[in-house]
Amino acid sequence: MTRGREDEPVTIRRAAPGDAAALLAIYAPLVTDTAISFELNPPAEAEFAARIERALDGFEWLVAERAGEPIGYAYATAHRARAAYRFSVETSVYVAERARRGGVGGALYRELLPRLAARGYGNAYAGITLPNPPSLELHRAAGFEPIGVFPAVGWKFGRWHDVGWWHRRLRDAPPEDRDR
Repeated sequence: MTRGREDEPVTIRRAAPGDAAALLAIYAPLVTDTAISFELNPPAEAEFAARIERALDGFEWLVAERAGEPIGYAYATAHRARAAYRFSVETSVYVAERARRGGVGGALYRELLPRLAARGYGNAYAGITLPNPPSLELHRAAGFEPIGVFPAVGWKFGRWHDVGWWHRRLRDAPPEDRDR
């Protein structure tokens, strides 16, 4: 008996710039059809590949696949540019519509967060456009805690949108020799 694609196991691997087209296909509808992303237009494939490359240089970008097909991704980037923020990251998770509510986001976070801690990052932050109950549930399940809301911070589709901020501690302190 052959299992359907949805029964295939999900595998997680490190992304590569060559994944840009497949991952952009997941992301673009969230840009054009929702306020989940505050981008107004999907980036070009070359720009998306460059984003992956930048995230892989010091952070992480992971891809979830089922039967060799990308169905989601998660990544981390710098939280802010000033030096004191260097041990904190912002994270994002995106899952293809056909794979949502199936544990893909949780599987990505279970891989991403320990990798970031191993790299010396102490804190992960996530901004979630509100309302977004599935994302709130994902972040709560991944150990994030709500820390505040930026009211009316983004303007898209003719109205203001709030962003809830969530935090998860990754490690108690940065590596000892990284205080300068």
